[in-house]
Amino acid sequence: MTSLRIPVPSASLPSPPPPPSHHRLRLRLFSSCPRSRTPLLLAMASSSPPQLPELRQGIADFYDQSSGSWEQMWGDHMHHGFYDSDADDVSLSLSNHRSAQTRMIEESLRFASLLDPESKRPKRIVDVGCGIGGSSRYLARKFGAQCRGITLSPVQAQRANALATSQGLSNQVSFQVADALQQPFPDAEFDLVWSMESGEHMPDKPKFVKELARVAAPGATIIIVTWCHRDLSASEDSLNPWENELLQKICDAYFLPSWCSAGDYVHLLRSLSLQDIKVADWSPNVAPFWPAVLRSALTWKGLTSLLFSGFKTIKGALAVPLMIEGYKKGLIKFTIITCRKPEQAPDV
Repeated sequence: MTSLRIPVPSASLPSPPPPPSHHRLRLRLFSSCPRSRTPLLLAMASSSPPQLPELRQGIADFYDQSSGSWEQMWGDHMHHGFYDSDADDVSLSLSNHRSAQTRMIEESLRFASLLDPESKRPKRIVDVGCGIGGSSRYLARKFGAQCRGITLSPVQAQRANALATSQGLSNQVSFQVADALQQPFPDAEFDLVWSMESGEHMPDKPKFVKELARVAAPGATIIIVTWCHRDLSASEDSLNPWENELLQKICDAYFLPSWCSAGDYVHLLRSLSLQDIKVADWSPNVAPFWPAVLRSALTWKGLTSLLFSGFKTIKGALAVPLMIEGYKKGLIKFTIITCRKPEQAPDV
């Protein structure tokens, strides 16, 4: 399958900022990764955990420190790539991986039926957890849309706006620091609500989903691409101890709260009367990604970049083998979930 890639002349792109060599002392998060919860308990758990301010700051610090290094190695898109399930990850080049990241956007739109000829093209888009704005700029070009992006990282927001200006898109896209659990937008503002690998950072999944639905206009499409743990069987009320231990280590490295399953998300979407809910496990299609990240970190360029990026970035790099293990053992599921807000939507 051929992916659509929009070329941008390299001369128009400003160089990414060098990784920061010093950092202010901030609150350190001693995160915990609670045991798996059933869908019913998850839907009821709408109160924010006591460590929310520290978690929010930890996420912001992590991406403040790591985004420059990531951009230098991987470019605009701070998310997985989508590969053919039989792709040979060892033989793939960096250009293959960057094309796969673009393909991830295209495949997500296809799964949500937004590439169908008869589908309505979105004109107002919100990118929830926008990184340095790669998805926003791509979607703005593709659909001729207005796009707003939010991130907890001031460094990401500043870089995203700079890239938008350099690429002549400042009149279409803009980025700001904001919390996905309290989005600074009116109700029913957007006809595409896009969340590419940000849901895993959300400590309050019910509130996160409710905010996505709140800012969606009647008839709008919601796309959530996120990391989940495997669905529990009917006889289970939690993950196995070794699974919880592995997720705990990943939580500590990447500033993640508790994980949930795809089934938990579906339960939440149904509770908000959202329609046309579709779910798929794309884990086989992202298999080459984390090994490639690990190999890039072990290059001279990767190692020197990590050394200047700070402790949190180094700790995240050391957790890459844990992600690979989680995928191989079927614990981590790379999940896409799409749905539509009814044309006559109840208050959410």
